[in-house]
Order: sequence, then C-alpha cells, then structure tokens
Amino acid sequence: MERRFISFDRKRKTPKRPHKTVVYLHSEKFVQNMVTALQKNQIEEFKKIYRSVDALLLDDIQFFAGKERSQEEFFHTFNSLFEYKKQVVLTSDKYPKEITGLEERIKSRLVGMNVMIDPPDLETRMAIVHKKAELADSHINDDVAYFLAKNIYSNVRELEGSLRRLIATSNFKKEEITLDFTKETLKDLVSLQERLITVEQIQKVVAGYYKIRVSDILSAKRDRKIAFPRHMAMAISKDITSHSLPSIGDAFGGRDHTTVLHACNKIKNLRTTSSSIEQDYQNLVHSLHN
Repeated sequence: MERRFISFDRKRKTPKRPHKTVVYLHSEKFVQNMVTALQKNQIEEFKKIYRSVDALLLDDIQFFAGKERSQEEFFHTFNSLFEYKKQVVLTSDKYPKEITGLEERIKSRLVGMNVMIDPPDLETRMAIVHKKAELADSHINDDVAYFLAKNIYSNVRELEGSLRRLIATSNFKKEEITLDFTKETLKDLVSLQERLITVEQIQKVVAGYYKIRVSDILSAKRDRKIAFPRHMAMAISKDITSHSLPSIGDAFGGRDHTTVLHACNKIKNLRTTSSSIEQDYQNLVHSLHN
C-alpha cells in the first residue's frame, strides 16, 4: 500500500467532494501527534481535529499494541466517527483479533468488518508500472513493464522506487529504457537477478517448510498433510515461473492441468480468508527469491 503521511493539523479536501475532509496517516504519526498535543496542553484541539473529519484512514494499527493511552484516544475517536456515520478505514498486517496487546474493546468493534487485501497480481503490477511511468512523462514498453512486475513483487513502494531509479538513470545517461538497459540498471534490485527458479526447487523448499518429503508431494497421497503442501507448491509454481499448467502438472507426477488449476484456485481463495496461509505463501516466495 502506498503511504502518504499527513500530520494531524492538515486536513485534505477531496477533489470530487471539496466539502468533505479526509485524513490519512500512519498509526505511529497518530501517536506522535497525540503525545505532542498532550505536551503542549492541546489535547482538546487534537480531539476536535480527528473527530470532525468525514473519513479517517489509519495505516498499521498493530502499532497501537501495548500503548494504552493511544488506544484510549483512538477508541473514543472511532466511536465518535462511527456515531456520526463517518468513514473509518484501518489497515494492519494481521487480523485485529490476532494483534497481541490490542484491547478487546477495540477488537470487538472491528469484528465482521475485516477484508484481506491480496498483493497485486502480475497484470496489476504491470498496469501500475505503466500508469506511474505515464505520470512521470516517461514511456515504458510491455517487455520492461513485465520484467519489473515479474521480478519486483514484494510491494508497490519497491516497484515504484525501482521505476523512479530506472527513469532517473535513463534521463541522466540520455539512454532509451530498453529491456537490456533495465536489467543492467536494476541488476542489484530485482529479485531474480537473471536466476530462474525451477519447479523442482519450489517442491524442495515447500516440502522442507511443511516437514514432508518431495516424494510425498509427487505421490498420489490425498491426506491434507500432503495435499495442502502439494497445492501450495503448484500455486507458487504458477505464480513465479513461466511454466504452463500442463508443464507444472507433468512436474508433479504427471497430473492433469485441470488438477493444477484447481489447486491454484484453492490456494488463492484460502489466502484471502486465512492470514496464516497468506503468511506461509509469502514466506515461501521470499525464501525462493533469496
């Protein structure tokens, strides 16, 4: 998620609804602003600012964990906005119920209002590259966009940073942004660095992660202890390699491409409903790229 930090004394009018006020900031900034307000004896002004907005967007609310005074202020701010039917959008790296040190009354307020946001897929990352390049008055062809989207996958900020570096280097050297130019310029940043990950490597890493054998993944065993890691390995193979579904199926003991597709869809759905499975997926992909 792209972050733009806005101090508590700056309110933003939205372009399409200039009479509406939106405040977006990181939870750490919320805490810092509250502490400053307390030190300057301006806590009432602080409350007025946050409780008079039409929409409050707070990033990384897990930062509130263990901070009783901050949670107290946030709780009453949330209730005030909710009472007046204002919008509150919060993000965290896990479900609120899983945040240790977050008060139960806050967790209970957020029950049933949680949505898992998947990292952008390859096509979306390519679209982001093209759009950001356009905003920078620069042209990026599809080959370059694909290379960036395929190799820089961890988050959008890293993708944007790589694009900015690419454009800046191109302008400085007065060279066209070609695929070769991109590979050379970003060779120390891209995840793959010209290293191809094989399905066999994926099988080995996944098997080790779930403490089973590669032979189990390739076997016909259907118990969940074996089937789930197999599905995970298939999904990762589809996501980070250029192999086709039939090719992946062949590498998994000669399975049909429809079996691979079913496994991929199953993992994709589970990642949206289970933060632990999403974390497993990200851990495995990160391990393979490092």
